[in-house]
Amino acid sequence: MSVDQLSQGRKEEMAEVSNAAKTPQGPIQVPTRLLMGPGPTTAHPRILAAQALPLLGHMHPPFIHIMDEIKEGLRYMFQTESPYTLMISGTGHAGMEAAIANLLEPGEKIIVGVNGIWGERVADLAERYQGDVIQLKADPGKTFSIAELKAAVAQHEPAILFLVQGESSTGTHQALGDGLGEACKAAGTLLVVDTVASLGGVPLFADKWGIDCIYSGSQKCLSGPPGAAPFFMSQRAVDKLKGRKTKPATYNLDLNLIADYWGWFKPARSYHHTGVVSTFYAMREALAIVGEEGLPAMWARHLAAHQLLWKGLGELGLQPYVPDAKDRLVTVNTIKVPEGVDWAALCKDAMDTYAVEIAGGLGPSIGKVWRVGVMGFNARPMAVEQVLTAFRHGLAKQGYKQPAAAGKSEL
Repeated sequence: MSVDQLSQGRKEEMAEVSNAAKTPQGPIQVPTRLLMGPGPTTAHPRILAAQALPLLGHMHPPFIHIMDEIKEGLRYMFQTESPYTLMISGTGHAGMEAAIANLLEPGEKIIVGVNGIWGERVADLAERYQGDVIQLKADPGKTFSIAELKAAVAQHEPAILFLVQGESSTGTHQALGDGLGEACKAAGTLLVVDTVASLGGVPLFADKWGIDCIYSGSQKCLSGPPGAAPFFMSQRAVDKLKGRKTKPATYNLDLNLIADYWGWFKPARSYHHTGVVSTFYAMREALAIVGEEGLPAMWARHLAAHQLLWKGLGELGLQPYVPDAKDRLVTVNTIKVPEGVDWAALCKDAMDTYAVEIAGGLGPSIGKVWRVGVMGFNARPMAVEQVLTAFRHGLAKQGYKQPAAAGKSEL
């Protein structure tokens, strides 16, 4: 059949098909690598297998059932009784934007805790949504005391206080308890928290700590593929969403609409977008794996992997970037690059020799640190030992000499 015949009578100019641009040839080839950077991490085999299951329609009852399982699994994950949980169709950045776009109205104050790149990005995002942004800054590698956070909330009475629990650019773990949620509630402030690099790796209690909105990512401690953002709102946050004076300045991430796809407000589902079907299969399986292990055991496993990593790094004379032990993130570890060592060369050697990913710094830590993730499926001794082997080899290749006091890190 000629190209002209394919027009089916439409008045369109047809042409010969050009083959100048070549399509991919043959089956896809993907190398096997141990992803020990800040994410994505190596996926759990069960999660990969779930993605190969047959596609369902995004409004089919069996798929709606899977979505309901995800909502319930997220309630356990976030430790909440709130019915307002779902997966945003998109990466952690989509979760970030959904939180700000739906809970911040033009002209409202938002305090953003900035001690790394993720606070910087939320400050930028909030400005784009016409918020009155107040940046509360800490040096990279440091966190905020609960006292200074409470004082800032009392002083400014913002609509939102935003914090990052696990700042993956610098490797810090921000405390969230000790009455911070109650102080926010007293001031009429919503507490919004980024848990992209921490959810499932460290303790989190949404209800107990009075958190109002949380977003996360699928590709870190949950061992899934990128493309879904776990999301939670408290009743206070939903009340703010429903009582907005203006529509959210986004259609794609308008939670008034997405909520009806997930059944937040009524049993019948409404079409908003085509859910990421295979990715939601993966996340349903990820949450099932979490439930089988149990959160206390999961948190303990991540801590044990973190401690094992630092035992080995200490024997090499390497030291943490974060000075205070209580501020160190278990899941994404930041390691000072010793003077005279080429950090990028070590990362390249790890990949070339062992197919192990070790990452450099990001944002304020570029050139100063290596970042090693012990998350999800990789939070186990075998994976940690492979990273340590890569460090030993890469440092020796550069002629690195261990300090005389090597054998103990400042963990």
